[in-house]
Amino acid sequence: MDAIEALRTRRSVRKYKTDPVPKKVIEEIVDCGRLAATGLNVQPWEFVVVTEAEIRKRIAEVAEYGKFIANAAVCVVVLSKDEKYFLEDGSAATQNILVAARAHGLGSCWVAGDKKPYAGTIVDMVGAPAGYRLVSLIAIGHSDETPNPKKRPLDEVLHWEMF
Repeated sequence: MDAIEALRTRRSVRKYKTDPVPKKVIEEIVDCGRLAATGLNVQPWEFVVVTEAEIRKRIAEVAEYGKFIANAAVCVVVLSKDEKYFLEDGSAATQNILVAARAHGLGSCWVAGDKKPYAGTIVDMVGAPAGYRLVSLIAIGHSDETPNPKKRPLDEVLHWEMF
């Protein structure tokens, strides 16, 4: 699937089949996160891939809107050094991972991390050193649903020269 098709068809998936995702595919998806745009080329991110069911279950228990993480094959924990643009950089990496998962025919869903009361718990849970912040949790797996939410049309959101 080409990049434009992956971007146009990516949706937030919250129901997953039990099939595992091959390690090589996970590595390629996370590598796309590593290649994201980053302010001043700081590249403050780190990625913890969680495939162990018990750990995903514990993450799902504390992530208030991420209960489905327990049923996904993979959870990517996106962390960032506490730098000036950590949230922007980590968000760019998160988006790349979502699109890369779609390009592989997988479903995914971004679960908020920063500013959530559970952020510190997740950082500790995955053993990150001091000075790292949780940007996002990304559930990835073989989709067991086909979400099709209505998207605002281009002519409603596109403005030329001025708003």
